[in-house]
Amino acid sequence: MNNVDLSHAEWFKSSHSGSQGDCVEVAWLAEGAVGVRDSKNPTGPALVFTPSQWDAFTAGAAREEFNRSA
Repeated sequence: MNNVDLSHAEWFKSSHSGSQGDCVEVAWLAEGAVGVRDSKNPTGPALVFTPSQWDAFTAGAAREEFNRSA
């Protein structure tokens, strides 16, 4: 998604986030889009996903598809 206005986005962290500030923040955006940014750099770049991209990512995370092998 191109040119998404993030100026009024309401960013939040997971309830599982620690207190050290090394977190990913998410914002629900217009038209179902989802913004993702680094909490340590709130004015830096953000990724914006379509609803289907976000659904695919969260489903993969739930299936532990992104876990690194030792």
